[in-house]
Amino acid sequence: LKKLKRGLSMFPSIEPGDTGFTGLIWLFATYGYVLFRASDLISEGSELLLLIPSWAGLVGGVVLPLLGAVPDGAIMLFSGIGDISTAQESLSVGVGALAGSTIMLLTIPWALSILAGRVSLQDDPNDPSGNSKIANYRGKAKGIQGKKLNETGVSVTKEIRHGSFIMILTTAPYFLIQIPASIIKSRGSDNLGSDEKVWAFLSLLVSVTGFVMYLQIHIKASRQDEQKYRRMEVMKELLQAGKVSLGGAFHNIIEAYDDGHNQSSPREGYESISRGSDDKYIPSKKVEEYLKSVLTPTFQRLDKDQSDGLDRSEVKVFLSDFHEAISDDELDTLYTKYDKDGSNNISYDEFVHLCYAIVIGAGSKTTPPSNNAEDRFGSAAAATVTDEDGEEEEEEIPEDIADLKPEEQQAAIKKKAFTMLGVGTFMVLLFSDPMVDVMQEIAVRADISPFYVSFILAPLASNASEVLASQYYASKKTKKTITVSLSTLQGAAAMNNTFCLSIFFGLICFRNGLAWQYTAETIAIVLVQFAIYYFTRKSVMTSADAIKIMCIFPLSIVLVA
Repeated sequence: LKKLKRGLSMFPSIEPGDTGFTGLIWLFATYGYVLFRASDLISEGSELLLLIPSWAGLVGGVVLPLLGAVPDGAIMLFSGIGDISTAQESLSVGVGALAGSTIMLLTIPWALSILAGRVSLQDDPNDPSGNSKIANYRGKAKGIQGKKLNETGVSVTKEIRHGSFIMILTTAPYFLIQIPASIIKSRGSDNLGSDEKVWAFLSLLVSVTGFVMYLQIHIKASRQDEQKYRRMEVMKELLQAGKVSLGGAFHNIIEAYDDGHNQSSPREGYESISRGSDDKYIPSKKVEEYLKSVLTPTFQRLDKDQSDGLDRSEVKVFLSDFHEAISDDELDTLYTKYDKDGSNNISYDEFVHLCYAIVIGAGSKTTPPSNNAEDRFGSAAAATVTDEDGEEEEEEIPEDIADLKPEEQQAAIKKKAFTMLGVGTFMVLLFSDPMVDVMQEIAVRADISPFYVSFILAPLASNASEVLASQYYASKKTKKTITVSLSTLQGAAAMNNTFCLSIFFGLICFRNGLAWQYTAETIAIVLVQFAIYYFTRKSVMTSADAIKIMCIFPLSIVLVA
């Protein structure tokens, strides 16, 4: 580590102690901007990986949080490998950066994401008491003008709840080191560092184990996402090639969901739909979500006037595109049944229900090819991840490679992404050490602890890209993007609890004279994470909750002061 530090110090640099106050501020601004640009390169390179199916599931949960933690980890590393006589004081800079990063990400950006992504709230139709609220992401009813703080907010998805639970589990190393350290200190030990080594080593093992398990969870999820992506692509290719009709593609999958219910007899076909009860041809929630995952892009393409509905001719085009043989009389029968208000315009939900009726009404008439849907896609295809609000977004291919062949695009994307990641990471390693020196010098001249300087200033440089990315996604105001926004912040906190802490515990274990002396900081970090866990137990987070969460940041500064 010392050789690495000496190697990086061979690059030309300016000693903070040799400059005036104005020069010191200029150095901080310069190094901060370089770290910001480095973080931005890492972020942009990671986002390019979203265009590669095998990497897409890893980006939000692993790549972005992991590489986003590199600046904080580097600051902590370089703050603890200097001269041993000043290492404990220097380490305060690293701990301050860690605490400031974790607390800042889970308060200010979290609150701003809620405010940026908020939509109107409405009563949950599944709750007769009327006490529960849900976020209204459907149609154009996203307006928040004139709404009170508790009448707007965002939906808390199961992914956000799951992420919060994992984040809480990763706080275990704090308890494992802090409780023994407090007991050892209360006994008046003169060798805190030596007495804490065993506990620091155990904490190191726990944090590394947590880091590895976190990666495994997301790698497994990524593989499942890739398989689902490829299954969906195969299904669409079969439909477009005319090898399977709408009924042939979906019938067996829907039948697996419905356990054989709601299926027409061989002699009934489409005509049975007009005679059947409405309940018989209403899909279950799982089936409806699955159909939306495939049909949403088609619906949006056919709805050229963006009226949120399709007329009779547009439905006819849809059925023709999906190779569903249906006569004009049968289409009239179906259209009349599902055009409830007689407006000659079928809404999105009615369109999905109509497709479901066609599939189960024509299922017995449609003979899938030998590689039928059940065999090709398996029952797992029914578990395809969908956007619950029915919206779908795709990453755009960069213009400079858009005209290349698919395999050439993938190769170009990988090359560009890894180049940006490599350059960004190198810049972080190069400028983190001088940034630590600058923050120490600012603390000396201001006669305050280096901890407070790094607590407030370091996160502004090292986490700026994550803050901007979370705001970008949240501002799109969909359930999918608010999930990405908040999950990224949760992942960053989990990485700080595992990746960055393992660096700190490694320094305590393998360097003599270093000790864990950060009780107030530990309490603040843990309390903030448990507070976020509490808020994510709710079905929605309101704008009022965002204000409360934002107030946690100044309160945490008071706690560690």
